[in-house]
Amino acid sequence: MTQIHLTTPVDPARETKTTRFLSREVTARYLWAITRLCLGWTFLWPFLDKMFGLGHETTAAHAWINGGSPSNGFLSGAVGPFASIYHSIAGAGWVNWMFMIGLLGIALALLLGIGMRIAAVAGAVLLVLMWSASLPPQDNIFMDNHIVYALVLLGLAVVGAGNTFGLGRWWTQTSLVRRFPWLT
Repeated sequence: MTQIHLTTPVDPARETKTTRFLSREVTARYLWAITRLCLGWTFLWPFLDKMFGLGHETTAAHAWINGGSPSNGFLSGAVGPFASIYHSIAGAGWVNWMFMIGLLGIALALLLGIGMRIAAVAGAVLLVLMWSASLPPQDNIFMDNHIVYALVLLGLAVVGAGNTFGLGRWWTQTSLVRRFPWLT
């Protein structure tokens, strides 16, 4: 079977259904991989900003390493039917730890392309919880970017996006993952 690369021009006179399929398949793999890396960054950045107070949403004085609370600002501003629950746990030590470990773990899994199933489920849960802290969303009666990102995360795991520009192929061959396939 002929391999088609993104940089290889296909002669329209010699193009077949197979080469069109391979070209689309390769393009899709690269697009999913780039999407995975972009989404990985969207989880890594808030971790870094909240940990070190890089000044985007968190000042240095409010950084976690300086005694700040990564969860307090967002959760204390929760609105909607679940607001009282989120207000009651805002700033709690266990919430801060779970939030920061979750952000970092999901980010690293996405950036490295390993543990995609766990990252997808954990990320989707985190995003749906964040969505539920601001109901109804500002621009729509129920839909917002948190739900879309959650679905994209699940899609990344389903299509094996960690195998392109990532360590996914190697990861699935390790004895640990062969023993516990849910770690893929």
